[in-house]
Amino acid sequence: MRKSKSILLWTLGIALPAMLWFPRIQSVFASDPEGGGDWPMWGGTPDRNMVSKMKGAPAKWDVAKKVNVKWMAALGSQTYGNPVVAGGLVLVGTNNEAIRDPKQAGDRGVLMAFRETDGEFMWQHTSEKLAAGRVNDWPYQGVCSSPLIEGDKAYFVTNRCEVVCLDMKGFRDGKNDGPFTDEKFKSEKDADVIWKFDMMEEVGSQPHNMANSSPVSFGDLIYVSTSNGQDESHVNVPSPRAPAIIAINKKTGKLAWEDNSVGEKILHGQWSSPAVGKIGGVDQVVIGQGDGWVRSYEALSGKKLWEFDLNPKDSVWPKTRNEVIATPVIHGDVVIIANGQDPEHGEGIGHLYAIDATKRGDITQTGRLWHYDKIRRTVSTAAIADGLIYYPDFSGFLHCVDLKTGKPYWVHDMLAAVWGSAIVVDGKVYLGDEDGDIVVLQAGKEKKLLAEMNMGSSVYATPVPAHGALIIANRNQLYSLAEKK
Repeated sequence: MRKSKSILLWTLGIALPAMLWFPRIQSVFASDPEGGGDWPMWGGTPDRNMVSKMKGAPAKWDVAKKVNVKWMAALGSQTYGNPVVAGGLVLVGTNNEAIRDPKQAGDRGVLMAFRETDGEFMWQHTSEKLAAGRVNDWPYQGVCSSPLIEGDKAYFVTNRCEVVCLDMKGFRDGKNDGPFTDEKFKSEKDADVIWKFDMMEEVGSQPHNMANSSPVSFGDLIYVSTSNGQDESHVNVPSPRAPAIIAINKKTGKLAWEDNSVGEKILHGQWSSPAVGKIGGVDQVVIGQGDGWVRSYEALSGKKLWEFDLNPKDSVWPKTRNEVIATPVIHGDVVIIANGQDPEHGEGIGHLYAIDATKRGDITQTGRLWHYDKIRRTVSTAAIADGLIYYPDFSGFLHCVDLKTGKPYWVHDMLAAVWGSAIVVDGKVYLGDEDGDIVVLQAGKEKKLLAEMNMGSSVYATPVPAHGALIIANRNQLYSLAEKK
C-alpha cells in the first residue's frame, strides 16, 4: 500500500485545549528497567510502554547479505504475532504454511518456539481453524496473540479463542503436565498444554474474524479481551451477554471475574490488549473496547473504575467513529491511547489522548488532559521516552508529540501502511511497515533519520530487544539481528 508524500501534510498542525495541570509523570520507565534482558510479553512489561534501555542494538543490517544477522528461522506465510523472549526461547505466532509436522498439515494457527541463541526450532503448538470460517477465524492468519512468559510457563490466545497455558519445555522433558493431558501430538517438538480456557464455551464469546488479545498478568490473574464481536452481517452481535474482558486464575485456569460494559454496542470486533499498572495508588487493568471506549478495572476485584470515550460526540460509525484496537500505555498516572478501525476499512481520522487515570466514573470530559487530532486511524501502541510520545498510524505516519501537552514536534512518512508499533531502544526509534522497511530514527524533538533497511517482505510485527539483539519477524521469517563482535 503505497501513497504520495503529499497526503496528510496537515498532520503538522494541531489545536490544543488550555491546560492547568498535568498529573505525576514517572521519571524512571517501568518498561525494561534493567535494560538488555528478556522481553517476555507484548510491550516488555505490564504497562506496555515500548521502551528498552538495552545497549548495543544494531542500527544497520542487511538481511540479504547477512550483515549483522545472527540467525534466521522460517515462519509461515503470514506472521502477525509479535515475538517475545524469555527463558532462552523466542515465541512467535504464525500460520502453518511452513509445515513442521506432516501429521499437522492444513490451515492452522501456530505458536512456534525457537532457541534464542541460534534460532533452532524447539517445539510448536498448532490449532485447527474454527468450523465457522472467516467470521470467527480468518483463513491463513495464524496466531495473532503475543504470548506472556512467566518462569516455566507461557500464556497466549489461540485462533480458536482459547486462553492456553503451556510448559516452556514442551514435551522435551518427557512429562505431560496437567491438568490438561489430552494433547493429540506429543513428540519432543510439540507443546505441552497445562490448562486451556475456551472463551467461546465458557463465557459465550463469538470472535469476529480473529481472537488475538495478548495476555498480561497481576498476581495470580491473567487478563485478556474475549474478542467478542459481530457476526458476518456486520450488524448483529450474536452474543451480547458475553463479557468483553475476563480475568483467569493462572494457576487453575478458572474464571476469576468478567465485565460486559460494552454489551450490544460493539461496532465491529474487539482486538485490544490490556495493560496493568499502579495508578493513583490503585492497581488497575486498562483496555480499549469495541464500542470506542477505554475502560479501567480494579485488578483483583474487577470493579470498574472509569471509562473514557475516545470519539467526539458527533462521530458516526464507520465514517468518523472508531473502535479501539491499540493497546493502552500506562505512564505514571496517565494513560496514552489512540483509536482506529480494522485495517480492512482503510484510512481515516483518528484521535490520540492523554487521560488522567486517577479519576472515576465517566471521565470523558474530566479526565482529558489533551487531545491530538492530527493522527490517522491506528492499530499501534505508544512508545514514551524522555517526555516524548512516538505513535505511528495505519496510514504510515510516525508522530512525535510532547507527553505533557500533546504538542507535535515532527512527523515521519513511512510511505507504507504500519501495522506494528514504534519501539525506543537506547535512544533510537525503530519502526517497520507493510513494504518491509525498518526505519531507525534518533529519539528526540528534532527528526533525524539514521538508517532504513528492507527485511525482504512485509513487517507486521514490532522489533523486540533482548540480550543485545533485535528480534524481528517479517511476513515469513524470524531474524535475530546483532552487531558482530
